[in-house]
Amino acid sequence: MLSEDEQFMELAIAEAGKAEAIGEVPIGAVIVSDGEVIARCYNKREALQEPTAHAELMAIEEASRKLGTWRLSGCTLYVTLEPCPMCAGAIVLSRIDRLVYGAADPKAGCAGTLMNLVQEDRFNHRAEVAAGVLGARCGQMLTDFFRKLRENKKKGKSEEQTERS
Repeated sequence: MLSEDEQFMELAIAEAGKAEAIGEVPIGAVIVSDGEVIARCYNKREALQEPTAHAELMAIEEASRKLGTWRLSGCTLYVTLEPCPMCAGAIVLSRIDRLVYGAADPKAGCAGTLMNLVQEDRFNHRAEVAAGVLGARCGQMLTDFFRKLRENKKKGKSEEQTERS
């Protein structure tokens, strides 16, 4: 039996799958209020050609529209990858009470890995953090995606070299 956090992370993983299906980095996010999903989104940076089109930011925007407020107090954000500095800042600024993430991000993670912006004492808001929920699965999605990307790039270079010969 899955815990509530795992159940909602499954939904975030499904969102990440939508990103992967269109060639985006597979990261998904879901925002829950009072046990109800109020927003769900996935990365769309390539599709929209927008550097801020991260799953978390778009989910925060959707939740704010649905609730009619920028203050997302009482909400929990589920995301498959530890938030970057931009997304961690948005979590603080939107007053999200709780962050649950899957895989840690050793290159940009700002919810405990490189730094912890979401729990920084100098800010006027801090979010509770639950790390590693279905983390192996979330991490494997990313590993598989980037492995395929590298293989495809390698194939493309090999085909390009063959055509030149």
